[in-house]
Amino acid sequence: MELVWGFIVLLACLLIGVRHGGLGLAVISGIGLIVYTFIFGYQPGSPPVDVILTILAVVTCAGYLQTSGGLTIMLKFAEKILRKNPKYITICAPITTFILTVLCGTGHVVYTVYPIIYDIAIKQNIRPERPMAVSATASQAGIMASPASVGLVSMAGFISVYYPNITIVDLLMVSIPSIFCGLLCAAIWSMYRGKNLEDDACFQERIKNPEQKAYIYGDRAESLIGKKFPKEYTLAAVFFLLGIACIAVFGSNPLLLPHFTTGTGQIKTISMTVLIQMIMLLVSAVILLTCNVKAKDVGESTVFKAGMTAIVCVYGVAWMADTFFTNYIPYFKEFISSFVSAYPWTYAVLLFLTSKFVNSQAAAVAIVVPLALAAGVDPVIIISFISATYAYFFIPTYPSDLACINFDRSGTTKIGKYILNHSFMATGMITVVVGCCVGYIIAHLMIF
Repeated sequence: MELVWGFIVLLACLLIGVRHGGLGLAVISGIGLIVYTFIFGYQPGSPPVDVILTILAVVTCAGYLQTSGGLTIMLKFAEKILRKNPKYITICAPITTFILTVLCGTGHVVYTVYPIIYDIAIKQNIRPERPMAVSATASQAGIMASPASVGLVSMAGFISVYYPNITIVDLLMVSIPSIFCGLLCAAIWSMYRGKNLEDDACFQERIKNPEQKAYIYGDRAESLIGKKFPKEYTLAAVFFLLGIACIAVFGSNPLLLPHFTTGTGQIKTISMTVLIQMIMLLVSAVILLTCNVKAKDVGESTVFKAGMTAIVCVYGVAWMADTFFTNYIPYFKEFISSFVSAYPWTYAVLLFLTSKFVNSQAAAVAIVVPLALAAGVDPVIIISFISATYAYFFIPTYPSDLACINFDRSGTTKIGKYILNHSFMATGMITVVVGCCVGYIIAHLMIF
């Protein structure tokens, strides 16, 4: 019975916290910790310090990238690619937003790309919903395919505690192709979704009004093409990408990692978690010293603020969840390991539902992955279903989805009458389901 009450407390804290956003979810977790410790008598769990420090280093580096103008250069190249292939915008746009997320570690860079996607689509007489909805999906699904993202770094950190031989590169070898295949299928499906604009009675009725037509077809996208930027912008982007490349090289070649002799005479290799922290701090320092960046401005960048919110969220949620689940590990280990062993797909369902529940991939990872590892779930299963961490599209309340709807002046990207029949449901489900299937195949072909 105590287990049931403990779970109710966990559920209540998550429900209340979600209503107040990431920082709200983190501090409400403090209530759960106090209740568990002083009322239920649980031994407090441990916050994931190594994971938090890694996230902090990555977020800091991303903040320097944005403040230095390096992110602007990446967006400029993205716009060039899109405008060179206007007829294929429904395929090119999600690939572009996916790549931007992979490189930058956050899906929030998509806000700058939305106006460009809409402008190209409407001028090509392509239903804007087709490229815009799947681009929104790609920008968020791509988070778990980025070595600079909070979600993937968190997962790598949790897994490395139990399986030191599994690195972030191993995760990327599964997540990048599986998520990409999923969104590619979603993009192909999107090419044929909805009516063509000339056959859409609602759209045609809307443009009969001259003012509405001018609003819908008006050029409001501020182009970066042709604009000249300081060379420091390009340098910052190059330094950041070199840092990402270094992480990939060291992660895929363990023999390159520094080795140390311990006091007992054993030879120990530096962990990738620590190395990622070092490289991200080094890249930040190089950008600071060479790209005319004011350190005080980094804290005001949107990427840094979003990342810090995620850090606090992971800190609170992971600590509370660890406190609850650790005290019932024998029970959960027997139940989960036997159930997931018989029905591996149930882990994906659990992860998906948790992601939607907390509206965060990083928070879902912080709750589900440590529990699964402690319960003895095969790491291959955990890695197989990385795509299932993306579920907050299910009910379209996430900022990137709402922004997408607002940027589509044609009104084709929308939330339906029954809430769940919205523009992102099909693209999101296709991406997740196909991604999980492909990930399952790739992970089982690899040897960890």
